[in-house]
Amino acid sequence: MNPGNHLQKMVLAALMAALTAAGAYMVLPIGPVPIVLQSLFVLLSGLLLGSRWGAASMGVYLLAGLLGLPVFAGGGGGLAKFLGPTGGYLVGFILAAFIIGLVAEHSRGKIWLNLLGLVAGSLVIYLCGVTWLKVVLGVSLAKALALGMFPFLPGDAAKIVAALALGRTLAPLVEEQGNPARPWSTEPSEGDA
Repeated sequence: MNPGNHLQKMVLAALMAALTAAGAYMVLPIGPVPIVLQSLFVLLSGLLLGSRWGAASMGVYLLAGLLGLPVFAGGGGGLAKFLGPTGGYLVGFILAAFIIGLVAEHSRGKIWLNLLGLVAGSLVIYLCGVTWLKVVLGVSLAKALALGMFPFLPGDAAKIVAALALGRTLAPLVEEQGNPARPWSTEPSEGDA
């Protein structure tokens, strides 16, 4: 691998980790459940960076939080956030970025495939998050879904639409930097040849 290309990918992954941290502080007070933009950047990391680098960017983000930096929603950090009610969602970020990136790497410009990847990634975040929320709070699955998923679905649908639009706009810039995902290109990606 070209060392310059590797460095560019590392910088982009670090940038997405930083944007995810910034997104944790960006709150849109819409309705009874405010929308935090943190997961928008999770979606974009997979869409723009691909499976490996998208997951790596979320790994960097989670490591920063685990080390106590205030990068999580509400300005929190540390091991307690992973062991608390939101820990499953945080772990789901890595899996979501990987799955979204995997789909993006093979989408060949098909918007519906990128949309499918974004929906699948969001569902993975919910799967991890709601499961952990149920365990930590000791509530039924129905209660965990009512607390940790249903109120957030409209906001996440809006974030998926925003990620599609931003991804289409930003992808040409990221592709110039050696992006493996190429979610809007009709040419085969590196792994397709």
